[in-house]
Amino acid sequence: MVDYQKLVELIIYLFPAIITGGIAYLFFKKHTKNEEGRRRYLIQKEAQKTALPLRLQAYERMALFLERINPSSLLLRVSPINNDKQQYQQLLVANIEQEFEHNLSQQIYISDECWNVIKTAKSTTIQIIRSTADKTEIEDADKLREIILTSLLEKASPSDTGMAFIKNEVGELF
Repeated sequence: MVDYQKLVELIIYLFPAIITGGIAYLFFKKHTKNEEGRRRYLIQKEAQKTALPLRLQAYERMALFLERINPSSLLLRVSPINNDKQQYQQLLVANIEQEFEHNLSQQIYISDECWNVIKTAKSTTIQIIRSTADKTEIEDADKLREIILTSLLEKASPSDTGMAFIKNEVGELF
């Protein structure tokens, strides 16, 4: 009987200790989880301070790329070497490709959708130049320039579309 009474007494003394230990365990587990989340947040916040300027710089460079390949500025900046329209077409396309290759690394910092819009603007601009150069009524490089520029007066250039997309995406960053 004494052993049974000591066992009940031991259980009565241990019960609050077990409950206190369980509550302490749950509290420290939750506290540790909260601290880990807080540390992740601070690390992410610090990384964002570094990443945001890089992303903005990438968008700036891609905006400059689109402006440089915009046919209206490209045709004014790149003059024909001679009067051969095919050589001029090749010169313009080579200039666009060179600009694009110079900015390839920027795709790391911008969204895939934005990068695809920029690649499409580049390809469409090249296609406009090539299809215009293939027209038989165009005899020389100066006429090629004139026809491309007048065709852009009627519709927006691919660069304008890409620029609008970049502006929208940068606006979403803030």
